Amino acid sequence: MKKKLSIKLGIVFFLIIFSLEIFMFFFLHSALVDSRIEEEFISLQARGNAHRDILEKHFDQDTISHVSLMESEANTDVVITDMNGRILGSSSKSSDIQDHINSADSVIPRDGEVVDGNWKEGKFISTVSPVEIDGDITAKVFMFQETESIHSLIDRLNKHFILTGIFAVFLTLTVIIFLSKGLAKPLIKMKEATSQISKGDFTVSLPKNRNDELGDLADSISRLASDLHYLKLERNDFLASISHELRTPLTYIKGYADIVHKRNLSIEDRDKYLNIIHEEANRLSDLIKDLFDLAKMDKNSFVIQKRPIDLTDFILKIEQKFSPAFQEKEMELDVICPKEAVIIADPTRLEQIIFNLLDNAIKYSPPGAKTILSVNNKKKDVYIKVRDNGKGIPEEDLPYILNRFYRVDKSRTRSLGGTGLGLAIVKELVLAHGGTVSVRSKEGKGTEFELVFKGADKIENDTIS
Repeated sequence: MKKKLSIKLGIVFFLIIFSLEIFMFFFLHSALVDSRIEEEFISLQARGNAHRDILEKHFDQDTISHVSLMESEANTDVVITDMNGRILGSSSKSSDIQDHINSADSVIPRDGEVVDGNWKEGKFISTVSPVEIDGDITAKVFMFQETESIHSLIDRLNKHFILTGIFAVFLTLTVIIFLSKGLAKPLIKMKEATSQISKGDFTVSLPKNRNDELGDLADSISRLASDLHYLKLERNDFLASISHELRTPLTYIKGYADIVHKRNLSIEDRDKYLNIIHEEANRLSDLIKDLFDLAKMDKNSFVIQKRPIDLTDFILKIEQKFSPAFQEKEMELDVICPKEAVIIADPTRLEQIIFNLLDNAIKYSPPGAKTILSVNNKKKDVYIKVRDNGKGIPEEDLPYILNRFYRVDKSRTRSLGGTGLGLAIVKELVLAHGGTVSVRSKEGKGTEFELVFKGADKIENDTIS
C-alpha cells in the first residue's frame, strides 16, 4: 500500500513537473538559439559596414587589397564588387560565393541587408553593404561566414542544455521522492489508523506536530477514535444496564409469583408478595415507557406540539402536584416565577421535564432539604432552574450525568427506584424544543439544573426574519 501510494504520487508529480521543464527548456533553447543567430548576423553586418565606411573614404585598389588582406586572417570573408557584379577584391577562395553575389538585390539599404540567412542548410550566411561615393552606389561589400561555426556554437549550446536537463531531472526526481514520501507517510498512517478503528481497535496514535490540513485530518481521526471508543463503552454499559434493569424486576415478579402460586400463604403474606409484584411490574412498565420515548427521539419520530404557555399558572400547577411528595419526605419546595413569563413549548413534555428534575431532587436530597424551582427572563430567553441542597454530584461524573443509564451510585440509585433514564429524557426533550440544558453541582452542597428556552417574542422575531 505504501509503495503504491508513494509511486502514484511520485508519477503524478514527475509528469507535471517534467512537462513544465520540457516546455521551459524548449522555449528557452529556441529563444537562446534565435538570439545567438541574430547576434551573428548583426556582428557580420556591422563588420561589413565598417569596411564600407573605410572604402567610402579611400576607394582605391590599395584600400580594397588592404581590406581583403585583413579578412583573410579572420573567420569571415569579404568580397568587394562593382555594381555589375565584377569582383574588385576578395579574401575568399571558395567558388560558391558567386551565387550569393548574383542573388543580391540591386537596391540596397544604407545599413545593408542579409543576402542569405539560411544557416541550417546553407554553407554560408552573407550580408551586403553599399559603398556610396558622391551620392551614388559604386560598389558592394559582401561579408561571408561559414555556417559550420554557427552549427558548432549550437552544438555546444545543446550540450550545455542536455547536461542542465539531466541535472534538473535528477534534482526533480530527488525532490519528488522526498515530497511524495513526505505526503504519503502521514496519509498511510491515517489509513492504517482508520483500518484499526474499523476493526474495533480505538487506541490509535497519530503525530500532532503538523500545522496544516494533514495535521487537522490527523486530529479529526484521533477525535473520531476517541468518540467511537467512548460510544462503544457507552453502548456496552447501556446494554449491560438495560439487561440488568429488565432482568431484575422480571426476577422479582417471577420469583414472588411462583411463591404465591405454589405455597399456601396467609392473606397477609399473599398481599405482601402481590404488592411487591405490583411495584416491580410498575417499575418495568415505567422503564419500558422511558426506553420507548428515547427510541422515538432517536428516530426523530417524537412529536412536539408547541403552543404558548403562561409559565405563572403552569409552574403553580406543578407546585400543587409536587408539594405533597416533598412534604411526605419532609422537604421544602419553593417556587419563584415572574408574571407574564411566556414560552412556546409542548405543555405535556415541559411538565415531564420539570417532573423528572424535581423527582431527582427528592431522591437525592435528605429530609429537611430545600429545592427551589425558579423562572427568569433574560434577553427574551426563558431560564428555568431547579436547585437543591442535596448530596450533589462528584465533579468527575458531571460530564456524563445526562447520559443514558449513567448513575453516580448504582446500588443506591436502584434502592431509590432510579433507572438512569430520567435525566437523559430531560436532555432529549429540551433539545427537541430547541433549548439547552446544563448542570452545576458540588458534592455535599447540592445540584442546579438550568434549562434555557427561547421566549415567545424571540420565536416570533426569528419566524418573521
